[in-house]
Amino acid sequence: MSALQSVASEFASEAGAEPEREILFRVVNRVAIITLNRPAALNALSHAMIRELAMLVEHCRNDDGIVALVMKGAGNKGFCAGGDVREVHRLAKNGDNRWLAFFIDEYRLDYALHTFSKPVVALLDGIAMGGGMGLGQAARLRIVTERSKIAMPETRIGFLPDVGATRFLAAMSAELELYVGLTGATLSGADALRLQLADLCVPADWLASFEERLRRMPHDGDLMSALRGVFEPPCNIVPHAALAQLTPQVLRHFDRRSGVDRIVATLRHDLERDLPREVKQWLQSTYDALVAHSPTMLYVTREALLRGRQMTLAECFRMELGIVKRAIEEGDFCEGVRAQLIDKDRKGRWAPATLAEVRPERVRHFLTSPWKREAHPLGDLGVDTN
Repeated sequence: MSALQSVASEFASEAGAEPEREILFRVVNRVAIITLNRPAALNALSHAMIRELAMLVEHCRNDDGIVALVMKGAGNKGFCAGGDVREVHRLAKNGDNRWLAFFIDEYRLDYALHTFSKPVVALLDGIAMGGGMGLGQAARLRIVTERSKIAMPETRIGFLPDVGATRFLAAMSAELELYVGLTGATLSGADALRLQLADLCVPADWLASFEERLRRMPHDGDLMSALRGVFEPPCNIVPHAALAQLTPQVLRHFDRRSGVDRIVATLRHDLERDLPREVKQWLQSTYDALVAHSPTMLYVTREALLRGRQMTLAECFRMELGIVKRAIEEGDFCEGVRAQLIDKDRKGRWAPATLAEVRPERVRHFLTSPWKREAHPLGDLGVDTN
């Protein structure tokens, strides 16, 4: 649902001034451009933004004059840092269950984009995390740059990588998926391209002038080829993917057959070996991440990611929403947000506190849907109603 970015308060520049719109919309040469317009908050998603996005997507679906859709973020720091987890935390702590509507609407928006009949392009320049990845990974053409910071860091706040992550992270091997999903590692644009989370890695400066090229885009041939031509430079040199040389380490430690406790144990063991400095640094940062995250959600996330590899997108969305509900009502989410975003002491008081204390039945409980199939809020996704 969200990256670990707090949502900034919004102020008009002058007393009584109209606040700037959070979603901008225009059409250039029959291509709709939707801009997330909260640069001070790294374009993080409010519930109102999600609802407006859903209406715009539906408008684009029904307008025969629109042939494609481009999504971008305002400013040069991020596409979208995620959702408003502070507000979800506030509602949950006050016993106000309106937070559930946020997730239901977000999932429906993301599913609508995944199943959109017209090409969608996402410009994942700068930060694209959590809910931003939910939007971006629904696109048919996902574009990153040398400034991109790609991540699903939800386990840091006692949550799981959601908004379809149990489906879209399956594009990579199970070992790499477990590494990215469990640690919340931040990936560069080149890493994202290598791990099949992006389709093009281009210079950020090239994207600044895409509208000029879009105006000249022809409509007499293959539309996807024409769109790719707008965004791909004539001579494109992709930066080095730093994760490439560490892949053997990822494959060694994040074996799909290993439980989280085993993964942590092998990392700890190799930290005592005489290994190259870069490997030791990776081992330490990976170990530190895992031991700092919610033990329950590490186990739940591992199981959800592996299950998602065998599921349809709609099934993944339903599974994730059930886990989201459990994590917020019964799990470590509120404590994680407190530790990371509110008090910022970075010391989550998880329950239970250690991996050894997490019982298998607790993990199974989180993975059991809170709703019967016919009552699931996303029960109609993927169902042919014709």
